[in-house]
Amino acid sequence: MDSSSSPSDPGLLTISAKIVIAGGFGVGKTTLVGSVSEVPPLNTEAWMTEAGEGVDDLPPDGAKTTTTVAMDFGRISLYDDLMLYLFGTPGQARFWFLWDDLSRGALGAIVLVDTRRLDQSFAAINYFENDSDLPFIVAINRFDGELAHDVEEVREALALNPDVPLVTCDARDKASVLETLQELVSYTLSLAEVSEGGRIRAHA
Repeated sequence: MDSSSSPSDPGLLTISAKIVIAGGFGVGKTTLVGSVSEVPPLNTEAWMTEAGEGVDDLPPDGAKTTTTVAMDFGRISLYDDLMLYLFGTPGQARFWFLWDDLSRGALGAIVLVDTRRLDQSFAAINYFENDSDLPFIVAINRFDGELAHDVEEVREALALNPDVPLVTCDARDKASVLETLQELVSYTLSLAEVSEGGRIRAHA
């Protein structure tokens, strides 16, 4: 995390941190970043064409017409002294090589899940469980504002480690996204607490 003096309050030390928003294709990452960003979000969106047919697994509602080909970017002041920079990953397998770069230097990650297509989430969860030491939580996107499955049923279906927080989130709703970001920050800080013996606990 980087520190800088807040321009609005020269006496306040503001910490900035990078957060990764990951997940499968069409799970709502771009929507999440856009709903909470205090600045116009940067989207590297491209129109989907016939070349993607049979390659990209389209969401069941058929409403998705564009796709992220590099990243989404947004910024949010979570607290007066904490600024978060949000980096949304591309979901398609052919762009996964970008994930290492996007995750470098991040405080933590949110893996967004669509329970209608759980298979789209396995690769992202596997990446953070096995190929990255970045702390992460999993957020079930409540499409249409509804939760189709019990949270513990989703945990079991994802074979999620019991230590990894699993929450629900409406990616369209700013308040809901803020709560999810707060959950990630709290979880990350809990992993870095100093033990009674004076040693920093390693990330799980």
